[in-house]
Amino acid sequence: MGYLKNSAFYHDAISERRYDCATYYLFDTFIVAEIDEGIVYTWDDHAKPIVAELSELYDQKGEGLVLISNRVHSYSVKPSDWIKFFKSDYKLKGYGIVSYSRKGIIASLVEKLFMRSTFQSFENLEDAIAWAKNLTRNPEDNSKNKSA
Repeated sequence: MGYLKNSAFYHDAISERRYDCATYYLFDTFIVAEIDEGIVYTWDDHAKPIVAELSELYDQKGEGLVLISNRVHSYSVKPSDWIKFFKSDYKLKGYGIVSYSRKGIIASLVEKLFMRSTFQSFENLEDAIAWAKNLTRNPEDNSKNKSA
């Protein structure tokens, strides 16, 4: 498993934000989230206040950002809460999930059903970060990357 803090990318992060449920690593055009072990991650209890704060820091509602969920811990996500994210006028340039288990890969396929942004799943953090950098560097839609 590849914790961002133990990778070569850690020193490129412009900020590390610790919340009661996760650690978020902020980069110029993407964010890497590592949710804590055992959390049931929901919009109302966790994501909503974090997204609001990060939107202020980046001075946008996410349209130019890629979010990478680096799933180094076992936790649950309420996939349908993505609907609440988008109904709140937030957007993402792309959403990537790094899964280190078969169960995680299957769970990411369920999440994909609720995703309105470019989506990609990965087996390692390095590939996810390369994808995020490419996606934010490229001005066109990159619709060819919309599948897992």
